[in-house]
Amino acid sequence: MKHYTPGNQRRRLSTFIALLLLLVTSLGALAQNAQTLTPTETVREFYKRMRERKFSEAFALTIYKPAIEGLSAAELEDLRPDFERMATAVPEKIEVSGEQMSNDIATVFVKIADADKSVQAEPVTLIREGGLWIVGDRESQEIVRKAGKRFFFEARIETHHNEVRAMLQRISLAQLAYAAQHNNLYADLAALVAAGLVPKDIESADIIGYRFHLTLAKDAKSWTAGAEPVRYGRTGRLSFLLDQSGIRSSDVAGKPLSLPAGEK
Repeated sequence: MKHYTPGNQRRRLSTFIALLLLLVTSLGALAQNAQTLTPTETVREFYKRMRERKFSEAFALTIYKPAIEGLSAAELEDLRPDFERMATAVPEKIEVSGEQMSNDIATVFVKIADADKSVQAEPVTLIREGGLWIVGDRESQEIVRKAGKRFFFEARIETHHNEVRAMLQRISLAQLAYAAQHNNLYADLAALVAAGLVPKDIESADIIGYRFHLTLAKDAKSWTAGAEPVRYGRTGRLSFLLDQSGIRSSDVAGKPLSLPAGEK
């Protein structure tokens, strides 16, 4: 059996203190390295952490830090699908073609290959904040600061609204194309999907966060389409209605939007 004497305890305590000092020194060195990242290194590190799905760490290198640091675990999980889509857009390799700095503003030129394999240099703006370079610009930073933890949810809703409008416009064009080939008769949503005129994704609410529906008249000579948020206040606020006259939208607490009585 091992005996613990006061001398042994002092040696163990001395060893523990030495290890603790080593840890503090190492953390200090890491913090110092973070503060000395160049604009190019900051951009590379941001993309790297996005690819690794370390979203909180990635956004901490940007102007979006105030929008991420106040979120609960549940809220982060709610936003994960949006962050995942951002991450899938990040290329495996980041090639930097240049860097420009002027006082507290920098631009890093990143080469990204398009879908057609053509490579273009896209500028990434950074600003110096508290001695650190962060991705983003001053104007956007102020918007993020004002919104705080609501920013990503508000941005998601606005994005979904724009995507719904685009999808409804696509339905309208699809109906025109379908009618031109079917004696001026329109189709229901399933037929438009089967004809390849609208994407099959429209049948799922997971992509845009909206449920789409299309009502076809019995004689197939008229139609209306609509879309409502799956989770009112989270995936969207506006309800949409589309007919031959165009797109209407209004906040009706997530309920379907109806045509005015005189237009039915």
